[in-house]
Amino acid sequence: MDIRVVETTIAVASFFILRFISIKLLAKIQKKYDYSKYRIRPILKSINLFIFITLVIVIIAIWGVEQTNILTFITSVLTVVGIALVAQWSILSNISSAIIIFISHPVKLGESITIIDKEFDIKGQVSDIGLFYVILKTEANEKITIPNNIFLQKATKINL
Repeated sequence: MDIRVVETTIAVASFFILRFISIKLLAKIQKKYDYSKYRIRPILKSINLFIFITLVIVIIAIWGVEQTNILTFITSVLTVVGIALVAQWSILSNISSAIIIFISHPVKLGESITIIDKEFDIKGQVSDIGLFYVILKTEANEKITIPNNIFLQKATKINL
């Protein structure tokens, strides 16, 4: 049996073990600090993506792909992604805002809030905080989506 097959099997098994450990660890953190599953889910996705990229790099190294080819490929991918993000700056801004909302914003899921605006205030209950939008559910059972970057810019009042 080829040693590369054994090393690849070990790398894939390590991937699943690390994934399992990260899920359990985040579940403990969620329970300890009473975080919503909606705050934990993006963090878990980011960790899984990082572990998967590491797995791909390890497998490429095991199978002996030349490093110059890997460097050229990674540079090309990062260039394309960079151009795409600059072309869609608002998408990058919303994702960055989502991370800030998840980590440090005082608003939580299920809370009733008022977004203070100079034209008219928006009242509703926070029903979802995603990567791009915060979704409010009004008393009239309407759903209002607010881009994350706008949500961070507006003053919010938590209704008690």
